[in-house]
Amino acid sequence: MADAKERKILVAVDDGLESLYALSWSLHNLVSQTSNDTIILIYAKPPRTVNTSPDGYLFSPDMMASVDKCRNDLASSIIEKAKKICREQGDKEVKVEVIIESGDPRDVICQAADKIHADVLVMGSHGYGLIKRAFLGSVSNHCAQNVKCPVLIVKKPKSSSSATGTK
Repeated sequence: MADAKERKILVAVDDGLESLYALSWSLHNLVSQTSNDTIILIYAKPPRTVNTSPDGYLFSPDMMASVDKCRNDLASSIIEKAKKICREQGDKEVKVEVIIESGDPRDVICQAADKIHADVLVMGSHGYGLIKRAFLGSVSNHCAQNVKCPVLIVKKPKSSSSATGTK
């Protein structure tokens, strides 16, 4: 039998439970024990705001350094949670890689999916209603329309009594 194809499974993670659920779902439903799959975690750090406060005063370099440190700490924390899920729920052999970029998540995720030639992009759904989605936009919808690979949007069940979709 021929060797299994190595798949690149790109999983977008953020600070929401929905993305971590999507990662967990992927580990249970997409990654095969007999495959050479690689889970690639991607986190998009929000773009840094301008160096001025709402009243027009410049923030000090120390304050901007503090803001950058918080952004980096948040990114590290989210990635560490995701890696822990991979260690605890995934096959011990699953390879995990990480991409952290700054920018609009729509652009960061789409560009990364194309650049690495992802076989599938997995995203959690925040389940925004029509009005909220109209104002905030839907990252998953944007990516589904703009990446070349298949996009799997995983919806977190509303209650714990719902089926989890895991094996």
